[in-house]
Amino acid sequence: MQVTSEQLLDDGVVERHFTLGEIPGILWTPASASAPVPPILLSPPPIGLSRAYPRLVGRARSAVAQGFAAATIELPGYGDRPRLPGAEQAGADLRRAMAAGEPVTDEIIDALVLPLVDRAVPEWQAVLDALLDLPGIGGPVGYSGGVISIGTRLAAVEPRLSAAVLFAGSFVPRVTFEEARRVTIPLHVLLQWDDAGNDRQASLDLFDAFGSEEKTLSANLGGHTGVPQFAGEEAERFFARHLS
Repeated sequence: MQVTSEQLLDDGVVERHFTLGEIPGILWTPASASAPVPPILLSPPPIGLSRAYPRLVGRARSAVAQGFAAATIELPGYGDRPRLPGAEQAGADLRRAMAAGEPVTDEIIDALVLPLVDRAVPEWQAVLDALLDLPGIGGPVGYSGGVISIGTRLAAVEPRLSAAVLFAGSFVPRVTFEEARRVTIPLHVLLQWDDAGNDRQASLDLFDAFGSEEKTLSANLGGHTGVPQFAGEEAERFFARHLS
């Protein structure tokens, strides 16, 4: 992991931009801590880190205030990273179907989401390897964010994850429902009930498929970016229970 820039934010949070091979990312840690702090992996929305930064830094500050570290990465195919093969065609097919009021087929969803999941999950695991090698980071690991299919697969295959907050707000491939049955860690799922771009029933079916004995669904009225503050605070308390 190569740190490319470092700054101290005004609330005692150190923000470091880094690269790990071809993966750009950001790490937030407390300016001082008496012991290694557990990391929370903040998965960004698929819009590029520069656009997502205001949302991510807010979540990171909250995580550090609770005694955690937080890290995010630029997803494959976004920002300055090379586009994934077939992504532009899949996106065009999605926009055409939605503009025509047609159902979004499984084939479109698979082509749009699965290449991203296939690349992003191993990258998150590589970043986690590097994070846990740092002297100030250690202990149980959390995951927070979307794309929900990325979080589902990572929770199914990565034994170092102890708890996850998943954002239901993206299309779900068929294979993700099978992977969800292998997820057993505690989950807190956020669902915006009026998210026009989200298949609400698919989100409910996915929640039902998770194999976790402890799983909570927090469903709130409002659109995709209208998550109420108290819902975020519930997620913070969830991590405090499972990572502290």
